[in-house]
Amino acid sequence: MFERRTPEGRLYVCEGLLGSIGILEDATDRAPCPADHPLSFAVLVELVALVVALGDEAVGRVER
Repeated sequence: MFERRTPEGRLYVCEGLLGSIGILEDATDRAPCPADHPLSFAVLVELVALVVALGDEAVGRVER
């Protein structure tokens, strides 16, 4: 995991075997002000499922 600075603020990036994902600082507990809705474990699980599905579709591995 590493961070990048963008015009919108910090972007936290996590790289893995299936690719990488970036989360803006505003969506984390590191933001200067709390976000309206916390990024929960359940939301992260849904995000991982979406990324895997998109990755499978991109390389033609989706079972239909």
